[in-house]
Amino acid sequence: MTTFDAEDGNPAEQKKSKLLEQMRRVGESSGRNRTERLNRQPQAQSRQAPRFEDLPEYKRVATQRMAGELLGVANPFYRSHDAAAGATTRIGGREFVNFASYDYLATNTDPHVATRAKEAIDRFGISASASRLVAGERPDHVELERGLAAVYGVDAAVCFVSGYLTNVTAIGCLMGPQDLVIHDEFIHNSALAGIKLSGAARRLFQHNDVDSLENILKTLSSDFRRILVIVEGIYSMDGDIADLPALLELKARYGFWLMVDEAHALGILGKTGRGTFEHFDLDPRDVDIWMGTLSKTTSSCGGYIAGSSALADILKAEAGGFVYSVGLSPVLAAAAIAGLDILKSEPKRTERLRRNGHLFLKEAKAAGLDTGLSMGHSVVPVIVGDSLRAAQLSNDLLAEGINVLPIIHPAVPEGMARLRFFITCNHTEEQIRRAVALTAEKLKSLKDRNFGLASLDMDKMMQLLPLAQAPGSS
Repeated sequence: MTTFDAEDGNPAEQKKSKLLEQMRRVGESSGRNRTERLNRQPQAQSRQAPRFEDLPEYKRVATQRMAGELLGVANPFYRSHDAAAGATTRIGGREFVNFASYDYLATNTDPHVATRAKEAIDRFGISASASRLVAGERPDHVELERGLAAVYGVDAAVCFVSGYLTNVTAIGCLMGPQDLVIHDEFIHNSALAGIKLSGAARRLFQHNDVDSLENILKTLSSDFRRILVIVEGIYSMDGDIADLPALLELKARYGFWLMVDEAHALGILGKTGRGTFEHFDLDPRDVDIWMGTLSKTTSSCGGYIAGSSALADILKAEAGGFVYSVGLSPVLAAAAIAGLDILKSEPKRTERLRRNGHLFLKEAKAAGLDTGLSMGHSVVPVIVGDSLRAAQLSNDLLAEGINVLPIIHPAVPEGMARLRFFITCNHTEEQIRRAVALTAEKLKSLKDRNFGLASLDMDKMMQLLPLAQAPGSS
């Protein structure tokens, strides 16, 4: 057999040499073109990057911090828990009744979940270590997606590494600049981020108002390639339920895709906790896109889309948050599978949660608390109005052994600040009644003292604000 070195004409080496030479020529040509463009353009004026301390975003943070300090309101956020947080928790070595946990069905500390998770760690380690598309696929991914599809009675499901990413990447993948997304005015921020990423036109309709939605559809439905309508099964800030029957009636007439975010509805609505479609006794296949999270009823982390096989195929091939992201950790997939097992085998947990939610709502209304639109399921807000008053109310309740967090501007409009109570199946009647009574008592005290933004000395605050923004200030 005759051998050749590169100079004598080895075909493989010749091909490689030609390819490298071609790449160099392309690079040199691009460089010359770039130089010519720069020479034709006037030289840019020198500029200085703005300091983060000068940004309006930072000034908003500094203003909120200063307002709290002037009234002596300790920061209620980022409280560190010493143990698993469910109906109760431990903070700083002290036990609290906890109304700040998504663990609706108490699956987070269930032995079945722990066992399944430990088995996954022993077999697969912690991370999938790659995108599922290349080397990150594990059997638990397939099992979890089949289980989710079965819950919704649809063909397939796709899991992502975060609930927020699920909305961002699915909407960003399916919609584009020629399309229209119409959403409830109280939709989650993750959906708004997905719409922005997609470049689609955006319109909002008044909360849970199908007439408002229809008015938009009448005027705009013929102007776009695709139309997507997004709602939540249970709204995360207000605790009311989407009018799914009316939405499906509109869908039949106007031909849009309907996407329902079930983050706070799976495990809560319906006789067996399967969600909004079971609550209304509707065919789940009539909804095009079911979205949800794994961090609540299934006490894991991640998100999912459930629907047709074609939808799943598109997302697995085209959605950047799936294709270019590491796969869901096997231990998290295993924990979510166990959570679905509990949802299916123990419907009494959903029944207990329903009783607790209704009891909380009944007691809160009897105490004169403003629970807004809540229907007494997984989420019950107590609307306070003033952001600083809501923060102080949270701190006052913490002092009494109750952990519940405020929701303030910009998460909700100023004037609509609230405490958001998450109800679980493991809360006791005594815990619920005591929490409601103390909330009413502490809120009345704050109102009687006119505690809040209205009591601030704005002149003093404006004088101190520059000091709070100065470099090195704390």
